[in-house]
Formats: sequence, C-alpha cells, structure tokens
Amino acid sequence: MAVEASSVMKKRRRFKQISTLAERLAADTEQLREQARSLRPGAALDHIRKRIRQNETAAHLSERLNSPGLQAPK
Repeated sequence: MAVEASSVMKKRRRFKQISTLAERLAADTEQLREQARSLRPGAALDHIRKRIRQNETAAHLSERLNSPGLQAPK
C-alpha cells in the first residue's frame, strides 16, 4: 500500500514579515527588559537575561552581515 508523497508532506505556512529583523529583535529585547525589572533573582531572571544577550548578539550579527563593507570572497 503505497502512499503518494503529496498526501504525506504538509505545506509550509509562509508569511511576509512586516518589520525588519532588527526591529523585531529590538522590540523583543525591550519587552524582556521590562519583564526582568519585575523579577527577583532566580532561574526565570537568568533565562530572560540569556534571551536578551541572544537578541543582542543576533542584532549585531545581522548588522554585520548586512553592512556594505562585507564582501563575498573572490
């Protein structure tokens, strides 16, 4: 009993981003900072601080990759 590939594979849900990655990261980082202000030291605060660092790192990488000085190797 063979199953056709088209009936097994699910379609990807795609949507166009309205804001840039940098804008989304900045908004998420600001929201996380507001949450961090209301938390006491502990695991939850550590998790939020980790996410803030990850967002900042992603923003720096995105900025670097999109910079005009970055050239493809020849």
